[in-house]
Amino acid sequence: MMRLYNVQKCLRLVNKQICNTIIPVRLYGSKPIDYTEIPLERIRNFSIIAHVDHGKSTLADRLLEFTGAIKKTSGQNQVLDKLQVEKERGITVKAQSASLIYIYQGEQYLLNLIDTPGHVDFSNEVSRSLSACQGVILLVDANDGVQAQTVANFYLAFGNDLLIIPVLNKIDLKNADPERVCGQLKTLFDIDPKDVLKISAKQGIGIECVLDAIIERLPPPNAVRGGKFRALVFDSWYDKYRGALSLMYIKDGEVRIGDSVASCHTKKTYEVRGLSVLRPNEESVDKLVAGQIGLVGCNMRSSQESCIGDTLHKTHEEVEPLQGFKPARPMVFAGIYPMDQSQHVHLRGAIDKLVLNDSAVTVNIDSSPALGQGWRLGFLGLLHLEVFSQRLVQEYGADPILTAPSVTYKVILKPTKKIIEDKNDTLFVNNPALFPDHLQIKECHEPMVSGTIITPDSYLGSIISLCMERRGVQKSATNIDNERVMLVYDLPLSEVVLDFHDTLKTISSGYASFDYEDMGYQFSSLVKMNILLNGTAVDELSVIMHSSRVQTMGRKLVLKLRDIIPRQMVQIAIQATVNGKVIARETLKAYRKDVTAKLYGGDVTRRMKLLAQQAAGKKKMRMVANISLPRETFIDVLKK
Repeated sequence: MMRLYNVQKCLRLVNKQICNTIIPVRLYGSKPIDYTEIPLERIRNFSIIAHVDHGKSTLADRLLEFTGAIKKTSGQNQVLDKLQVEKERGITVKAQSASLIYIYQGEQYLLNLIDTPGHVDFSNEVSRSLSACQGVILLVDANDGVQAQTVANFYLAFGNDLLIIPVLNKIDLKNADPERVCGQLKTLFDIDPKDVLKISAKQGIGIECVLDAIIERLPPPNAVRGGKFRALVFDSWYDKYRGALSLMYIKDGEVRIGDSVASCHTKKTYEVRGLSVLRPNEESVDKLVAGQIGLVGCNMRSSQESCIGDTLHKTHEEVEPLQGFKPARPMVFAGIYPMDQSQHVHLRGAIDKLVLNDSAVTVNIDSSPALGQGWRLGFLGLLHLEVFSQRLVQEYGADPILTAPSVTYKVILKPTKKIIEDKNDTLFVNNPALFPDHLQIKECHEPMVSGTIITPDSYLGSIISLCMERRGVQKSATNIDNERVMLVYDLPLSEVVLDFHDTLKTISSGYASFDYEDMGYQFSSLVKMNILLNGTAVDELSVIMHSSRVQTMGRKLVLKLRDIIPRQMVQIAIQATVNGKVIARETLKAYRKDVTAKLYGGDVTRRMKLLAQQAAGKKKMRMVANISLPRETFIDVLKK
């Protein structure tokens, strides 16, 4: 019996070990796939571009399933959205790549897919991804129709001379109207309705037609496999075991493990330690050739070494660098500080690693009398700022304090002897604490954007009122069809970055969409509003705003601070001042302790003595009190 029991136990252990072992799947035959044997003319590189929530990630899932990259029964949704913040918010914030093998007319084709974000704050991810592609899938919701970011992404792809495959998604919905949306595509982009594919990514309808269209309509990469090795780095991220990993599009030649490569930007030399393709998980290979998209690890250790837009080449070969990317211009700035200065080194390392994965963020060293040493970071929008700070917490365990967001203003100073000698009378200010005194300012300019709004005509009046309230100037109004209108407004960036998008969605019941482009600077009447707590200015809460909003915003700001700041043992006077004049005030009452509760009788002088001692103590506390502000104050204080 004991021998039989031992045999059964061994069999259970063997079965358990077999079940837990990952057996590599060999698709399309008994031999593993050799990507280098696929001819250049059977490679297609493409991106999926669309507005938010039009089904890009769902379509990517179906393409992965249809080509065998993942199992249909895996139970995973939005496989390429790997970040925790993407899963929690339900949006794509990072472009992700996957290499697919598809059999078409008996031949193996290599399809390199890049799934891109749809929100305007992450348009930099889209533009970088398009540099590695020869075509795009323009995905449009058959229910909602063309949206603002659809227009922006179309012209972004059109400007890069990429072929566009128009695809209507969600045709299975009850209210879907493909004919109406095809009419919009014809009106706005001159796309023939016969060229539009109609699919349902959720139900898997029409996926094979999309794959066939990718092969039939898109051209192969314009690459040379026999030439000198050149590769464009269009993305990177940090791995704690391998350092900085670079995602590259190989334009010419080939690269193998062990080769010595150099950077055209930093001139540094590296040995190639690892090569892999993403399917969508990493699959190690010994060699990558022209036309492919792959991952290279060569012991880069920082964001300064792995530069987005850099060209890699072999050390002993001189090559002409590939065209890089136009640097993204930050639109919103905020200060980031550690909760305690002992966490400074940890937060600095976390920011360096995250900036490697998000090259649109600019970093400059900053300091604050209240918060100590920190950084001034530039972002493409408020959502970009919130996602970045959320990733700092989730991925690196940091606990940062964020100051209120702001934009960059141009200030021209009055001529003085020092300015005449230095010939520097123009300042660019993104930190309100550095805004000059009003007596030194000759004139101010604020950044402007050209905003595109697409809305049903039933909400037209409310949206025009919103734009006028935000100091917008209408440039054009175009009827897309009988129900939808496209408005173009010139708007101050400071009125857009905070809550314009949220307010627009609220008054339009979620149907209106918004996108904007930079327009440079325009003359404006700007002032600096200071916030005083018990007579002491708090630089982190100061705001630069238009003079017409001083009274309204000052009142709202002190009321907001009265609700946010926790009560102290002393009374706090919250004041908003402009050019030395108090325009709004609120008082935060102190906690009251009844020091006379212990009295049970006696002369009234005992009571008066205790109250006098309490008043003197509170006066002393008020003079030396260190008023602590919660970190939520700095990100919420400017939300109206």
